[in-house]
Amino acid sequence: MSNVGTVPTPILAAISRGADDALVATMEHFGCAAGTVHRLAEGGSLALVAYRNLPPPIVQVIQSVPLGKGIAGLAASRREPVSICNLQTDTSGQARPAAVTTGMEGSIAVPMLVNGELRGVFGIAKPQAHEWTDAEKAQLLQIAALVGERNP
Repeated sequence: MSNVGTVPTPILAAISRGADDALVATMEHFGCAAGTVHRLAEGGSLALVAYRNLPPPIVQVIQSVPLGKGIAGLAASRREPVSICNLQTDTSGQARPAAVTTGMEGSIAVPMLVNGELRGVFGIAKPQAHEWTDAEKAQLLQIAALVGERNP
């Protein structure tokens, strides 16, 4: 595995068990209450493979996410993290309107890039507003790459 230097050991162990365990461990590490893992599917959309603490109507909406749509789709198309300090008050247009129903505020989605190849998107969210730091974004990019590498 590459770039494991700043990834906490519990997350590394969880990644080896699968995307769902990696999501739970990462949420715990960052103090998040909700999260998603999407894989790049044939045809270029993102397919939901793991999630935590999302209302059923949202789960239905995000089963398949087009590139460029919503936070996950934007992270995939831009190949960079997309973060929103407060989903509840955001007016940037980056999040889909239904995102407000999650009750989450501080949200981030990062692309799972393995040797420059997009494998999917990893997203987590906090119940309170949060401005994601460059260090947090870098660590999440490393985690996402490892999830993409280990769980294709």
